[in-house]
Amino acid sequence: MTRSEELVRRRAPRRVALGWAFFERQTNLWKRYWAWELVWILYGLVNTLAITFIAKQAEHGGLVRPAAVPRLTLFLLIGTLTWAYLSAVLDDMSLVITWERWEGTIEHTFMTPVSRTVHLVGMSVFGVVHAVVRTAVIMACALPFFDVRFAQVNWLEVALVVAVGSVSLVGLGILTGILPMLYPERGVQMSFMVQALVLLVSGVYYGVDVLPGWLQAASHLSPATFMLRGLRAAMLGGASLGGQLRTLAILAVFGLVMVPGSLVVFSAAERWAKRTGRLKRQG
Repeated sequence: MTRSEELVRRRAPRRVALGWAFFERQTNLWKRYWAWELVWILYGLVNTLAITFIAKQAEHGGLVRPAAVPRLTLFLLIGTLTWAYLSAVLDDMSLVITWERWEGTIEHTFMTPVSRTVHLVGMSVFGVVHAVVRTAVIMACALPFFDVRFAQVNWLEVALVVAVGSVSLVGLGILTGILPMLYPERGVQMSFMVQALVLLVSGVYYGVDVLPGWLQAASHLSPATFMLRGLRAAMLGGASLGGQLRTLAILAVFGLVMVPGSLVVFSAAERWAKRTGRLKRQG
């Protein structure tokens, strides 16, 4: 074994420990701000119910056949729950700088000799776990309100789409997290605007085929579009795993491109923020 290989082997456990430290820190913050978590769970639940009740209104108004109501209900439920998951991941990553400012730890975190990759990976793992837990709670609270059947759902495909799609979402979240670092006073609002654009073009509450042509073209730039496509195919269409390979491949390409690219861009933005004194400023 060469010296460089030996150094890598010794550093690997340390990197895992440091990444876990950031995960643990966010978990402790989550516990401290539990009241805010209840607020966001309630918001997500109300949003899920409000959108999904559209299916019942469509039935009462005679807009759809009674036989089509369960499918429409599940279509809307998939969209609302997926958006709850997407927004939770994007929030945790896009607010990575804002959290540091709120806690007064931004200078300590960004001046310590810790790899930014380790830092962001630890935060990303927390963001995904946090999103899964929040979405599961919202789903458990929403299901009793609707007659939804999961007989055709392929849960293995659902898990694969979520797992592969989450990597690309992390990359998008890291990119969005650059905005509060560059613009302390308005960066958070700008990151929420990015989420709003993702919501518009990704077909969360409707199929992207109903969008104008130029928005349909823009939808191909959002990994959420393909994540939703894969989830609906697995839960509504009973698609086989072979039929999902193209969607999974696209999501994998998004992840392979966006995660390394976002880390490079984040590091460049961090160096610029340090030179211009923006890390110290309170947004």
